[in-house]
Amino acid sequence: MSRHVAVVDLGYGDAGKGTVVDWLCATRPVHTVVRFNGGAQAAHNVVLRDGRHHTFAQFGAGTFRPGVRTHLSRHVVVDPLALAAEADHLASVGVPDALDRLTVDGEALLATPYHRAANRAREIARGADRHGSCGLGVGETVAYGLAHPDEAPRVADCADPALLRRRLTALRDRLTAELGPLDAPPVADCLPAFTGFAGRVAIVDRSWLTGALRAGTCVFEGAQGVLLDEWHGFHPYTTWSTTTFANVDGLLAEAGQPGDVTRIGVLRVVTTRHGPGPLVTEDPALPLADPHNPTNPWQGRFRFGHFDAVAHRYALAAAGGVDGLALTHLDLAGPGLRLCRRYDSIDRLTPGPPGDLDRQAALTASLLRARPVYDDAPPPDWTAAVREELGAPVVLTSLGPTADDKTPHGPLLAPRPLAPAGTPAEASV
Repeated sequence: MSRHVAVVDLGYGDAGKGTVVDWLCATRPVHTVVRFNGGAQAAHNVVLRDGRHHTFAQFGAGTFRPGVRTHLSRHVVVDPLALAAEADHLASVGVPDALDRLTVDGEALLATPYHRAANRAREIARGADRHGSCGLGVGETVAYGLAHPDEAPRVADCADPALLRRRLTALRDRLTAELGPLDAPPVADCLPAFTGFAGRVAIVDRSWLTGALRAGTCVFEGAQGVLLDEWHGFHPYTTWSTTTFANVDGLLAEAGQPGDVTRIGVLRVVTTRHGPGPLVTEDPALPLADPHNPTNPWQGRFRFGHFDAVAHRYALAAAGGVDGLALTHLDLAGPGLRLCRRYDSIDRLTPGPPGDLDRQAALTASLLRARPVYDDAPPPDWTAAVREELGAPVVLTSLGPTADDKTPHGPLLAPRPLAPAGTPAEASV
């Protein structure tokens, strides 16, 4: 096993990345959980043995474990207002020091109330053609950063109030000129929250992560899923984020540790999707619900389908393969659940070159017409069936939401000795 571990979702998100990361941090010394994509729209649920629960958005899902740090890399869209609310909830469930264990790369884009308001205005204007945005402004922040790379607000700007004021004003004025009045506070009202953020958290440069990777084991925690990837997902029902291992590979290479990572792909035994877009195996008759993924006004309802080996094989290829699979929600594998090995018109999906969104849109159209072909009966052994269909070993299975519900298989993720409870797993950087 490599020193570090990267966790990526091989579905449409919500496969259980958070609970896998929590298990990793509970069973081995982990220095830092590194977030490498996405932003405040992530929703990684972790439940402890004693019933405490938190939905991790920006903090790493190992934060319940004493001493485990979170690092938000430059690939994360950072929302200080949402981060403060998340820290408050963590304090209410017994984690008062989450902000003390947080570092943020100063190059990361800064999500603001103006991005959020613009995101919601665009999504409302789409009417019945909504893309299923979470309504938190993450994609809007990335789009603005691409259009105005030298003027987009970044985390480091929070330490320079005059610069931040100019950039927030330009942002507000541009978006208002395009979309009309925004449902967002004046710049003067936003500044204290952002400058307060700069005074409360450690804003660092790229060298910090290099030191952390040398100091101890790091777990790279992905957001969303490969089937939502900005280049390989089914356009336009995608995210403005790279959800594969590409950002992990880049960060490790910069730190002089290329390839030093065990790649874990997470997937549910039930294929799910939150919001619109292709879900070929969707079956409203499945008697399933997810208490942590309710219907919401932006994404819509949480949808359930039979295990879609075609889509997950595609995700595996788009991600560049894995060292092992983590198969979650096995407690839902009832007699009515089937395995789909092919569609009526498609046996296999093949990833194309990054950036060809016309190709991805055509693929989306074909998936919306496709119909699943199921095995006559559920597999007698779901773990063996998934291993066979995807051609990768299942190294972790999960029958429930807590770390105690996880079982490792083989040596790849075998537990390692932990530091005593209440002490850092490794020396701080």
